[in-house]
Amino acid sequence: MVAEPGSPGDGDVAHICATCGTQHAAAVAPPPACRVCLDERQYVGRGGQDWTTPDAIRAEHTARIETVEPGLTGFGMEPQFAIGQRALLVDRLLWDCIPLVNDDIAGAIAAGGGLDAVAISHPHFYSGMVDWAERFDARVLLHEADREWIMRSSRRIELWSGERLDVSPGLELHRLGGHFPGGTVCLWRGGADGRGALLTGDIIQVVSDRDWVSFMWSYPNLIPLPAAEVERIAARAGDLEFDRIYGAWWHAVIDAGAPEKVARSAARYVSAIERYRGSGR
Repeated sequence: MVAEPGSPGDGDVAHICATCGTQHAAAVAPPPACRVCLDERQYVGRGGQDWTTPDAIRAEHTARIETVEPGLTGFGMEPQFAIGQRALLVDRLLWDCIPLVNDDIAGAIAAGGGLDAVAISHPHFYSGMVDWAERFDARVLLHEADREWIMRSSRRIELWSGERLDVSPGLELHRLGGHFPGGTVCLWRGGADGRGALLTGDIIQVVSDRDWVSFMWSYPNLIPLPAAEVERIAARAGDLEFDRIYGAWWHAVIDAGAPEKVARSAARYVSAIERYRGSGR
């Protein structure tokens, strides 16, 4: 577990970075900078570092709650905030996270059977994970390789290691790495009418053409991954049984044939890198 140092004092607020949505440890004033955004995989906006609070989030945003497929519920924010991802609830597990948690969300969680755990693909989506865990008395499952990016510690956070963690008989977490060393996907064996669905965040990124995916070290700064790392990720994904992919956003879905699309997308990626390397450019 990752313990929270000390107890919040009167006036302390767990400030939220307005660019990436990461919630930080409670304090009277926000940090001078968001370390997540200073990393080359993210960015600080043109207007500089900007902060908000959980109360402001609840006042300025509403919850978008939709059934994605039977047994899978999506949670997003309106208007869009920070990176704009949506979370997914399946078999009492919240996959990825958003900064907003309010009474509408609590009602939907209760209607969906409750919440036991939160599991997150990578640090850009840690967001309001501690608020969610406290609201629903849940644990948070994070890969230990990314522990340095936990900006708000909590005794509810459990770090796991290795390549696989079985959450329940139908849910498995698999470390694929790439975008972050602990980059994780969730295999839902009951998804897609029993053919299996892979919840990927942007560890495997569904692109505009739904016949393809991609892989990056930094998406906003367009820094690619090495060819060998993309081949490794594709090989790991190839060992999993699934037919559908749900990425990090409402529209980021490959309905069917996803394993073949991941494999040929990786081959295209590697071919492009090798082609330009061979040209001497």
